[in-house]
Amino acid sequence: MERPTSIVQFGTSRFLQAHADLFIHEGDPELGISVVQSSGDAARARRLGAMADPAGYPVRIRGRKDGRIVDEETRVKSVRRTLSTADDWARIQAIVTDEARLILSNTGDAGFDARPADALLHPDQGQSYPAKLFHLLAGRHAAGGAPLTLCPMELVPDNGSVLRACVMGVAEAQAAPADLVAWLDRCIWVNSLVDRIVSEPIEPVGAVAEPYALWAIEAQPGLELPIAHPAVRIVPSLERIERLKLHILNLGHTAMAAFWRRDGGDPDAIVRDLMEGPVGRALMDLMRTEVLPGFARRAMEPDARSYLDETVERFANPFLDHRIADIAQNHPQKVERRIGAFLDWVREADPAFAAPVLDKLRAEA
Repeated sequence: MERPTSIVQFGTSRFLQAHADLFIHEGDPELGISVVQSSGDAARARRLGAMADPAGYPVRIRGRKDGRIVDEETRVKSVRRTLSTADDWARIQAIVTDEARLILSNTGDAGFDARPADALLHPDQGQSYPAKLFHLLAGRHAAGGAPLTLCPMELVPDNGSVLRACVMGVAEAQAAPADLVAWLDRCIWVNSLVDRIVSEPIEPVGAVAEPYALWAIEAQPGLELPIAHPAVRIVPSLERIERLKLHILNLGHTAMAAFWRRDGGDPDAIVRDLMEGPVGRALMDLMRTEVLPGFARRAMEPDARSYLDETVERFANPFLDHRIADIAQNHPQKVERRIGAFLDWVREADPAFAAPVLDKLRAEA
């Protein structure tokens, strides 16, 4: 007989395998996950079946941490069952109604996008994730279940608030009764930020990831951490963490890509090798002369220095073949979001802030 699972997870990606699913395996208390594939992609059926193997699936952690080499493997056994919205809707509804306390999701870049089938008054495989979630939550409410905690992990700012707005939009379009809308409002919609480089898959299921990992959850009334784990923490606000990630890790990648493009670099170059040459020296000079002073204008210099040290260690990961050509994709958009937004944010505090290199990179994009 299958043990109940208090966590329902929408998404099967290798990121989830090496992030939330691993933390739940390692965390306290021991919790089980029902993993749901919402895409209905038959090509991923082998992965779906292997995730719930009682022997677990492998996650290899490889890289540098605190100056030492890490190379270790864990068998993740937190996934108790796997299902698909295309084939197992009634069972998924029963689990959400009777067992679930927390719903996780990482449904990809377009996971929250509305679809024409969202207008249907019944569940349909062609619906978006928020529409499917609405029908599952409505079924729990109809059965007298308590409100749930919903923790999206999609890389969307204020992802919990965005998901709530999407589900409420479906409720409005469906003319949901007032008591259901009020119940949905009593659910806890969690804003979170996730950070870990998961470099490659292991077939049929599993992943290779760096040692660094973060699952930051924004505090709100009634919220409780799903597990106790060093990588999982509640913070008063996500903004500081978002700024550090966006304007040091992501900005650093984009600046490296700009320097590499400018120099007509090797299309097969990888980040750790570039860090040892002119591109890496240009990046570190930029961080010292413009990025850290920018964070100082926002009273965040100590945090920024600490995060930069971690970032440099991550860039130097001897096991991670992170191609700069991949990072350079969609370069103009990344420059504006990472470099342009940083300059605008700093100059709100100091309009005269001088950043000639960043200004040039922005102009050249």
